[in-house]
Amino acid sequence: MRKTGPAVLTLSLGVFGIITTEMGVVGVLPRISEDLGVTPSAAGWLVGVFALVVAATGPFGTLLASGLRRKAVLAGALAVFALSNAVYALTDDFAVMFAFRILPALFHPVFFAVALTTAANLVPEHRATRAATTVFAGVTVGFAFGVPLTSYLAEHAGLAAAFWFGAGVNLLACLGVLLLLPTAPAAPTTPTASAGRRPSYRGQLAILRRGRLWLSVLAVVCVFAAMFSVYGYFAEYLERVTGLSASLVGAALMAFGIVMVLGNLLFGRLLERDLPRTVTAFPALYVLLYALLYAIGPWPAPMTAGVLLWGAVHSGGLVVSQSWLARDAQDAPEFGNSLFISFSNLGITAGSAVGGLVVSTAGARYLPWAGAGFALAALAAVLLRRRLGPATQATPTPQTPAQDEPTTDAAAAPDSARAATA
Repeated sequence: MRKTGPAVLTLSLGVFGIITTEMGVVGVLPRISEDLGVTPSAAGWLVGVFALVVAATGPFGTLLASGLRRKAVLAGALAVFALSNAVYALTDDFAVMFAFRILPALFHPVFFAVALTTAANLVPEHRATRAATTVFAGVTVGFAFGVPLTSYLAEHAGLAAAFWFGAGVNLLACLGVLLLLPTAPAAPTTPTASAGRRPSYRGQLAILRRGRLWLSVLAVVCVFAAMFSVYGYFAEYLERVTGLSASLVGAALMAFGIVMVLGNLLFGRLLERDLPRTVTAFPALYVLLYALLYAIGPWPAPMTAGVLLWGAVHSGGLVVSQSWLARDAQDAPEFGNSLFISFSNLGITAGSAVGGLVVSTAGARYLPWAGAGFALAALAAVLLRRRLGPATQATPTPQTPAQDEPTTDAAAAPDSARAATA
């Protein structure tokens, strides 16, 4: 029990390393284009291919990994990310770098899905939501510090140094998983999982037949589209609409990320108190926020304060959406988490595409209304899901023994997923 806290923090460090690997490339694309002799548009595919692979393969990869030891899966995924960063640092061949963007993307959703469930298993039931929030803190810290630090290192110490930093973080997290995670997590708590057994592939896929689940999935897609239709053009909005210089935009981005860390913890506490109301309030809050950002956009001083409020609200999207979807996948939590990772990436893709369309046609000034439209769609999906009543579980299906799994290791959903009622 004494190692539970450090173990959860180690998972958060792993998430930080993965996000730094995934998103850190964004800040160094010009250097990659220059050093590897490719066009900027070609270099941009290093970002796009990662998201596409995550969205397309997440549930299937997690399903295939569900019979393996969680500790081995987590450590193996982090080792792949460390190796990929080392390849980025050493290669001068764009094709090689591109291939090693695809490889870790295959493991990205698997790590997230297994890490969230493992974190819930490492703590008492009433602290499971807080454990998931701690894991998600790695995402916000990655955006706040990992991405800017990668860019800084590339600028001042060279591109290789930036990637060696990513390799080091992932390797450290891998060692932490091997040393701190128990071989046998907490006993099973899911209704369909008996001691020493996991749900069969058929049993996990059975959750896809639930209409309630797909309404939750739709809410996740719309929430992330609402978030990234505007956040994806953060610099564009602040430079063109607010009139901030590039250096001030960089400072605003850093402040945004720092506030996200605090907001993430706040939303975790709110979810523990009342999950359904917090989830319902989140998209409504985003509609109000975007109306405010549209109103104050042209004025630098109010917009500076608005950025801080924006960061606080934005931070809740990850843990709010995951908690909402998880309660409809209580008997297949890892597969449910993989659905969250895949469909949240689909939401990011859709939101970014619509945001880009708005910028190119109407102008950056109208970006907040694109986000507000997605937020209203998310609110409608949440309200419709709540009308269908509390989460229900499928009739237990035949179980298959876990491969090489101790008898006390079984999937467990976050507390928010187990205890919430619509």
